[in-house]
Amino acid sequence: MDSVSVRNWTVDPTDDTPLPGEVEAHPDQSAPFADWLGALPQAAAILTCDDRGITSLNGNKRFRAAVGESAGRRQADKAATEWRDRILAFARSERASDSFEMRREGKLGPEYFLCTIGRLPGTQGGETQYLFTAIDRTTERTIEKNLRRELLSDGLTALPNRTGFGEEIDDRIANSAWPENAQFGIIAIDLSRFSRVNESLGPMAGDELLITVAKRLKSSLRQGDVLARIGGNDFAIFARLNNGLSDALHIVQRIRESMSMPIRLSDLQIRVDCAIGCALSINQDDDPDDVVRKAQAAVKIAKRTGKVEIYRNGVLKEAQRRFSIESRLRDALARGGLTLAFQPLIHLPTGEITGFEALARWQDEELGFVSPAEFIPVAEESGLITPLGRWATYEAAQALSRWDAKFGQVLPVGINVNLSPIQMARDDVASMFEEALRYSGVAGNRLTAEITESAIVADPDKARKLLVALKDLQMPIAMDDFGTGFSNLASLHSLPIDILKIDRSFVTSMLEDHDKRVIVRTILSLAESLNLRVTAEGIETQQLADALQQMGCWQGQGYYFAKAMTEAEAYDYWRARWNFETI
Repeated sequence: MDSVSVRNWTVDPTDDTPLPGEVEAHPDQSAPFADWLGALPQAAAILTCDDRGITSLNGNKRFRAAVGESAGRRQADKAATEWRDRILAFARSERASDSFEMRREGKLGPEYFLCTIGRLPGTQGGETQYLFTAIDRTTERTIEKNLRRELLSDGLTALPNRTGFGEEIDDRIANSAWPENAQFGIIAIDLSRFSRVNESLGPMAGDELLITVAKRLKSSLRQGDVLARIGGNDFAIFARLNNGLSDALHIVQRIRESMSMPIRLSDLQIRVDCAIGCALSINQDDDPDDVVRKAQAAVKIAKRTGKVEIYRNGVLKEAQRRFSIESRLRDALARGGLTLAFQPLIHLPTGEITGFEALARWQDEELGFVSPAEFIPVAEESGLITPLGRWATYEAAQALSRWDAKFGQVLPVGINVNLSPIQMARDDVASMFEEALRYSGVAGNRLTAEITESAIVADPDKARKLLVALKDLQMPIAMDDFGTGFSNLASLHSLPIDILKIDRSFVTSMLEDHDKRVIVRTILSLAESLNLRVTAEGIETQQLADALQQMGCWQGQGYYFAKAMTEAEAYDYWRARWNFETI
């Protein structure tokens, strides 16, 4: 059987003389141990410890290969020293067994061993003996290392991914020498119109574009900076800033220069525009993940403004607020947590109620009252505007049906429903209105669709087809916020629009502002020429109501008449005025 002679591990590694204390093991002691150790599939040895160090009484071939001559002479290395220290520490303790992992440098790179040591029962010659084993875990550790590299890297660009980026930042902060008062910054980069490349040229071209962009961005880095791909078309740079914002802006300038030349894809020259947002740490103790989120909040603003944006205090809180609103709104739509409020529309010459405008209202258990000015933009951004718009349309039609049933006959009023440009672009709006009217049994002429000028300008042909389809349902169409958009006389003349709604920004202060009064007169004159009726928003005083009536305005709404009210309150409001008018 394979065995090794007694070898003392406490020799001077610079000494080439034979190892002191090297003697043959006693045959009576070694024979059974040699048989047992040789049968083991891992490196194993019987050890003893004394004041001179560690002595190997028996060891198999795998033990010699694992521990080898590195335990002595000039080949002694750090691993041998660590093994010896761990074994001696165990021998001095009272533990029955111990295990630990050790690393050493092999001919083909690092090698890893799972080592165990335990006390053998009984003694030989008054010395306690220990069974030592070492299992080679190099293959497993290499696989783990490769898997970890894959988990932390982007497979397309070979850059760190979002998780790897965080670890790289932690490593730079912990292991680099930083000048006093130095800080770090995150520069977030979003490739504009990247989706169009995928749609037009295919995903292969998109991948090629990302690889080229990654190379160009990498060329703009300084030593010590870290570039990562943290999303589909999102990159981020970690940079140490010795001079604060000026260093960050210098890097931004280098990024712009690197992206200034068009990128060739097949036979096409493509110019890639970037939205860039920056966030700076207050000091080195700042949470890097928090700074990354701030940079992403800044780049989101940069996509709207077209400029480099530096994170401002409060922007992240606003983003978190929007996210909270989106999450809660999704839940509210699912469980019926929104309500409709109804603001009356008044016929100015007679004071009759001609209808109501349906307005979404939201009282959340956690957020409290959330203004439509806050949750409607979030709904449009997140895509929730489609289910929100459908709910409002169906609910408005059902409200008319309930009022008719309560009154015992058809009420001489209608309801105006607002249409978002996003919903017009993404939803089958004509089908939605047709279903709402059919389910409620309400005539089309009692449901008015309010659209904005921007919806028409965005896609005139699609808007025209939609409006024609709505007219086929006998629905009136109102252009909301008229005067604030970009519509022209040609669109007003060619589209089947029935009503112009003058924006409240012109109406509210027109008695004090001569220019706004002129604008209102011009709109009224234009509407008369085109045979359109006009509704004025924002009427808050009797003087405004009287002035608009004298100017020939057909209809008005505003706090002077009433604020938005619940469905039951709106019915009672109409019934009270109807009774008064019929007396």
